[in-house]
Amino acid sequence: MKSSSSKKFCSLQALLLFTIFFRTSFSYEISYSHHCSSIIPEATPTIIEHNAYPVLRPGISYYSGGERILGKNSSKTLSFHTTQNVYQTNVIGVYKFAAYLSFRSSNLYYIPRNSSFGISNYSVWFSKHGRNRPGGGSLRFLLSGYWSESLEKICMVGSASWLSSEGKILNLGAVLKLHYARNSSISNSLVSGILENLGSPDDSTYFEPISILGFARMNEYKYSLVSGEFSGACSGGVDVPLNSSLGLQPRGICSMLSWQYSAFRLEYGTSNCSSLNNCTSFGPLMYLYTIQCSEQEQKLRYLVKFPNTSYSDYREPFNPNTSLVGEGSWDAKKNRLCIVACRLASSGDAMGNSQLGDCSIRLSLRYPSVWSIKNSASIEGQIWTNKTPSDSGYFDGIKFQSTDNSRMGSSSLKYEYTEIERARSSCPVEKKRVKKKGERYPDGHSSDMSFDMKVENSKGKSTWGYAVPMFIGDKIYDDNKNFVISSSEEDYVAVDSVAVASEPALENINYINPLNISYRISFSRMHGVYPGGGLSILGLHSSPDGSVEISAEGVYDAETGKLCLVGCRDLGSFLPSNDSLDCEILLSFQFPPVNGKSGNPIKGTIKSMRKEKDPLYFEHLSMYSTSIYTIQAKQSIWRMDLEITMVLISNTLACVFVGLQLFHVKKQPQVLPLVSILMVLILTLGHMIPLLLNFEAMFLGNRNKQNVMLGSGGWLEVNEVIVRVVTMVAFLLQFRLLQQAWTARFGDENRKGLWVAEKKALLVSLLLYILGGLVGLFVSWNKYKFSSTLLRSSLLSSSHQRYSFWGDIRSYTGLVLDGFLFPQIILNLFTVSTENGVLSHSFYIGTTFVRLLPHGYDLYRVHNYVPRHFNGSYIYANPTADFYSKAWDVIIPCGGILFAVIIFLQQRFGGRFFLPRRFREVEVYEKVPVVGSG
Repeated sequence: MKSSSSKKFCSLQALLLFTIFFRTSFSYEISYSHHCSSIIPEATPTIIEHNAYPVLRPGISYYSGGERILGKNSSKTLSFHTTQNVYQTNVIGVYKFAAYLSFRSSNLYYIPRNSSFGISNYSVWFSKHGRNRPGGGSLRFLLSGYWSESLEKICMVGSASWLSSEGKILNLGAVLKLHYARNSSISNSLVSGILENLGSPDDSTYFEPISILGFARMNEYKYSLVSGEFSGACSGGVDVPLNSSLGLQPRGICSMLSWQYSAFRLEYGTSNCSSLNNCTSFGPLMYLYTIQCSEQEQKLRYLVKFPNTSYSDYREPFNPNTSLVGEGSWDAKKNRLCIVACRLASSGDAMGNSQLGDCSIRLSLRYPSVWSIKNSASIEGQIWTNKTPSDSGYFDGIKFQSTDNSRMGSSSLKYEYTEIERARSSCPVEKKRVKKKGERYPDGHSSDMSFDMKVENSKGKSTWGYAVPMFIGDKIYDDNKNFVISSSEEDYVAVDSVAVASEPALENINYINPLNISYRISFSRMHGVYPGGGLSILGLHSSPDGSVEISAEGVYDAETGKLCLVGCRDLGSFLPSNDSLDCEILLSFQFPPVNGKSGNPIKGTIKSMRKEKDPLYFEHLSMYSTSIYTIQAKQSIWRMDLEITMVLISNTLACVFVGLQLFHVKKQPQVLPLVSILMVLILTLGHMIPLLLNFEAMFLGNRNKQNVMLGSGGWLEVNEVIVRVVTMVAFLLQFRLLQQAWTARFGDENRKGLWVAEKKALLVSLLLYILGGLVGLFVSWNKYKFSSTLLRSSLLSSSHQRYSFWGDIRSYTGLVLDGFLFPQIILNLFTVSTENGVLSHSFYIGTTFVRLLPHGYDLYRVHNYVPRHFNGSYIYANPTADFYSKAWDVIIPCGGILFAVIIFLQQRFGGRFFLPRRFREVEVYEKVPVVGSG
């Protein structure tokens, strides 16, 4: 009893909040009784209903009309969902609820973020004169009303906000009337209705009626088209042997066949095409959307869409004139899915039951159990009608294949090699080059066999694609996504989002060399080449969207890293053709060594084996890939860990050495005026600038791109914040030293002479810095021009980095930091002090060590790690932050050590100790006592 009272109290609380929500959400009252009482009379809400939620999802819903506010070129996509709870009322089978009705629009609407209207959660820019313009916004109505389960109707009133051409925000009052059955069958499952404006055509808020059509997931749906024994209803299609198709997987029919969407390419035969119009009656593509699935009944409900073009978006709404709705059931006797589909018929009454038209269309889908180079689709099927040729609406059967080609992970799937011998003969055995000691190439069963690539023709046009193995020998190549590189040797590892078992897991595989292997290779159209508007990437019409799909098979030699394949290109045309494949393609790839240190890319060529006069001939294509190997990825992450530690150590030592200098000048304050202001300023800026550049990452937690790129996770961000905190401490200590030196200079009795010497040192230092910078820029520019000339016709020209002026400036700044002692040396030349030990030995020797350590580490890194083509992975000794090369890594440390030795000798024997004796005599800035006026 107590529990019942508690539930009732909670329901009353929710109802109170529900009522307050509505009263505060609408800008003005719209009378429900005036517009909807004749359809569903008002009722009093009681308790929450947990099993009824009217929903219309994008992709399986459609609207027409409302061009005045939604635009003529809108995507026709809508969604309908409840805002909070659905309530039972005092009338059985009548429910009260609130809902959002959203339309995807080609117009833009500006709604302030603090607006109290239904469309208050977004804002977009509008044109200068306040007029709507194309762009892609969303218009959302907030509605309230009732749903009658017995009448199968919904009636709601509400409003949305709209920006007029004058820039005023107006309320669009509307009434929604829907036919919506809670429990239905195929005959009444279509949700249809209309959204009507409450104003007159002369009002500024008026818009044309919007017709709505869609499919909803029903709680209790009765399958009527595929009830009982269904195998007979699927007769008329092409029968294949039972063992040619894979059976239903243990995980169930809904996991195997219930997709959000699945795309299929239609293949029209010559018998379909007496004319071009007959040939394109369904279009080039077909999408299957799962509306709902019943695991218990082993049945599904589908929406079948036929877009007008082959490059349409699957999220576009269905066209009622060309789409089908149907029910499917698994035929275990023939290992196939059979679907009975019906056309949609228009209904004169928006609130009446929508009608289904011709239900004579059949579809069958199966998973082939054997793949080959000419047939590697994961799903095959056929669409036909059970009508006779003399009946209206008859058409010959049309085959189709899936475009995504996922492999379901079935161990029963096999591959039949048919072009292996041709691949061996097409790639002549070359003389084996001298193999370096310990050199290893990727194992044929590893994830390193999958890679992204850049494809380029002789004219310099390029595009990106990928190559993924389908089968390695007789084993399926596992194509699982989003695996993270693991430190455990027993886990799975991944590169390029493709995962396979790690090396110990492959020990039980029988290795054969050379290894039979099959690939799927895909790359998009060239830049500047558009679908249906000219030549594709291969120089002729390929698939309608200009992309290229190649299935290939051949041999891989793990001893040389050579991969040779014969490929079949899908011509991609839905026009009648005797053969839709071009199998005269030779692909050759050379993998670099796994343990190589040069960082060379995977190189390859794609050639046509046809004669130049053949219409299917295409020009020679070159490709390269900088995909990272598994072991290199692991090493890169280990290297990043090491570099974070090195940064922490270096910044901590910098703090210690500056602190020792502060302690030194505290004990001997007389030396502070003789410290070079420019030297301390350079060191201070060296810590301050990185802090400014990383301010957002430090305080706002901005995710570093390299974390995402290498999957290193949030721990790297934490370490980076620690590094920046230590850098901040070093900066504050350097700034304190700068402040003390500046203050002491002003407080010194001989400050005039010291400032003269400082200015002379500053002038000489800046002059030499500028001269050195100009020489460096000149050398860098000429080096870039020379390398560009050499690489202009080379394959690697595509990856050649552009010249960066600011990159050279940044590197030169690092060089200035490395020689931070230079201004102090120059200042010592212009002053002769009686004070010894201006700089503590720990400061100038220790700081020199901190600045030169990255160059020693770079020498180690070059010999132990593969150079990476992305600088974002370098945390310590970043090549863009200083001059790093084998030569510079020797020259700069030698120069730094030389400067430290000079400082030591200057502090011991004087600033001009290395000059002849006659040049050593200069003015000595002595402290002169000030004589009082008295």
